Amino acid sequence: MKKRKSSVVVFIIMIAIVALLGYYTFGIVKGTVAKDSDAGIKLGLDLAGGVSITYQVAGDEDPTSEEMSDTIYQLQQRVSAYSTEAEVYQVGDDRITVEIPGVSDANEILSELGSPGSLEFQTPDGEVYMTGEYVADAQATTTTNSTTGVTSYCVELTLTSEGAEIFAEYTEEYLNDYLPIYYDGECITYPEVQSVISNGVAEITGMDSYEDAEILATQIRSGALTLELEELQSEVVGAKLGSQALNTSIIAAMIGILIIIIFMLIAYRIPGLAAALALLIYAGILLSILHLYHITLTLPGIAGIILSIGMAVDANVIIFARIREEIGAGKSVDTAIKTGFKKAFSAILDGNVTTLIAAVVLYLRGTGSIRGFAITLALGIIFSMFTALVITRLLLRALYGMGCKDKKLYGEKKQREPINFLGKRFICIGISVAVIVAGFIGMGAYKAGSGNVLNFSLEFMGGTSTTVTFDTDYTIEEIDEEIVPYIEEVTGDSNVQTQKVSDSTDVIFKTRTLSLDEREELVSTLEENFGVTEDDISESQNISSTISSEMRQDAIWAVIIATICMLIYIWFRFKDIRFAGSAVIALVHDVLIVLAFYALSRTSVGTTFIACMLTLVGYSINATIVIFDRIRENMALEAGNRSPDLKRVVNNSITQTLSRSINTSLTTFIMVFMIFLLGVSSIREFTGPLMIGVVCGAYSSVFLTGSIWYMMKNRSLKKQQAQIEAAKAAKSSKKKKKAQSEKE
Repeated sequence: MKKRKSSVVVFIIMIAIVALLGYYTFGIVKGTVAKDSDAGIKLGLDLAGGVSITYQVAGDEDPTSEEMSDTIYQLQQRVSAYSTEAEVYQVGDDRITVEIPGVSDANEILSELGSPGSLEFQTPDGEVYMTGEYVADAQATTTTNSTTGVTSYCVELTLTSEGAEIFAEYTEEYLNDYLPIYYDGECITYPEVQSVISNGVAEITGMDSYEDAEILATQIRSGALTLELEELQSEVVGAKLGSQALNTSIIAAMIGILIIIIFMLIAYRIPGLAAALALLIYAGILLSILHLYHITLTLPGIAGIILSIGMAVDANVIIFARIREEIGAGKSVDTAIKTGFKKAFSAILDGNVTTLIAAVVLYLRGTGSIRGFAITLALGIIFSMFTALVITRLLLRALYGMGCKDKKLYGEKKQREPINFLGKRFICIGISVAVIVAGFIGMGAYKAGSGNVLNFSLEFMGGTSTTVTFDTDYTIEEIDEEIVPYIEEVTGDSNVQTQKVSDSTDVIFKTRTLSLDEREELVSTLEENFGVTEDDISESQNISSTISSEMRQDAIWAVIIATICMLIYIWFRFKDIRFAGSAVIALVHDVLIVLAFYALSRTSVGTTFIACMLTLVGYSINATIVIFDRIRENMALEAGNRSPDLKRVVNNSITQTLSRSINTSLTTFIMVFMIFLLGVSSIREFTGPLMIGVVCGAYSSVFLTGSIWYMMKNRSLKKQQAQIEAAKAAKSSKKKKKAQSEKE
């Protein structure tokens, strides 16, 4: 009786938590829709707009492209203090535009952003003996030892004549000691003085890669810049994706979660009820954290939330499948619940930890939208594990204690004959290869026609920005429907970006780079169809990509390092490098399939492309872990057999986890599909490929990962068997020779 009362109390407390979180998050959602950063979630430029500041280089001298590039990188580092989603790009030859979300007063940041970086050369005692003004140049270089052949990476530092004199004095005084270099108060390198440097040319060694050397050289050059920036203009701009993008995304997410809850209730009954309540608590906690810690939410951030919701559902599906298996094996419901959570723990832990590793690396190494994605993904992983392993368990135990003890309320899963997935492995591999090859052919054809392998957007390629003053105050939706088609017809570009300037009728159109004739045709078209005069059209300016080469390098290295770290973890946990190798191949397969979709469908490749690929990496690796965990478990059961039947183990493992693979993919697909169905066109450019990625991740986990591991493992066993047979043959031959020798 006491147990029943305590169960009722726990259930009431959980319902109260759902109600309180629901009330609190309703206010957050309401504030977010109203774009009130105090009451709601802080939004990025794509969802809420912000301030746009254009600077011009002061003075009469024309800056070099390298000076402009370094200044842009410097400003990117500085504006990240305001928001990880800020954008910096070049306009014309001597102008730089900075766009910062969630800021409406440009004056508060103008003075700080316009100043050059602070580069200081210090002693171990903290004395500043030289500043960036004495640096003439810094370049990344490589050196190869003629004796050992080892390549090392370094930065060649060139000083002015006055700087050379100062440096010679201090390198002599601090010989065999350290002279650190600081950029904006942070130590960026701590080199040891190995010799007196009197010619003004020094080498900073010890970099792990050429990319690291390039980053250090850029920081030194940035700190040494003499470019002075002055404000040209500042204005508040509207959301890039339009005012309806946020509203439709929220509605789609709510509908998606509702459909998932209904699905869980139908598919899993009492456990489904526990999962539904836990999912509501998870969503409430996540939204509350985003609000309380003022985390900027953008489209890539929404991607992280979608992935984390999928993983939250996945953890519950894994647990419930285990409970059904235990009930099917004849266990009581009480025992099945305890055993189900225990057996599901390793798969949930490994899947979430590998994705969390990726999120941490992406945050530490990434920039801009990548960091926003990493933050929301990491938070989602942590709280999804908590709700699945703690909240769902408490709810399930409470419901059981309240009298829900009938096995029919939980379902049972009988052991079924394994499906012969391995028998179809060569067909599946052939299909995958054909799609990937088609993608490469599409990229080749696209390169022949446009010069690029993919349909790169403005974020990657840069383009032309034109500001137009209209007589009518159009909304972003009206601009997209009525004006943009004319611009697309003139430019032949379907990736036109629009941005509305607040408190005015000005609209900024960003297109691919336009020639002089195309600019004149654009002016003529707008005059003819919308009654604007030539005076209403500001001078068009070429703009650089918002994703700089440094940001691309940061993104690529972040993904590479994250993948390596995940695979090391898999190797460590599964004690078999073949699991890690199979995961790499499956991951590359999924990425190439989605890349093929981008190529063949001519979908625009911009910041959403990065978000899509990052989501795919996290989703794919998690699905793979579940299969591997079951293979590991079944292999342990085969440990007593001298010759384990690998084919049976793999087929049985995939069959046992098939319901999880289908249900998790279905619930994640539902979330993405609802956003695709109700979202604006720019949202569809993200969710379309993501749906392909979800399907592809499910396909590879079921049809490829197990097959790849089987082929690698089987080959290893055959090699071992051949070595054993060879050893036996050698031993037998030795015995025969010995016997023959004794006879003689």
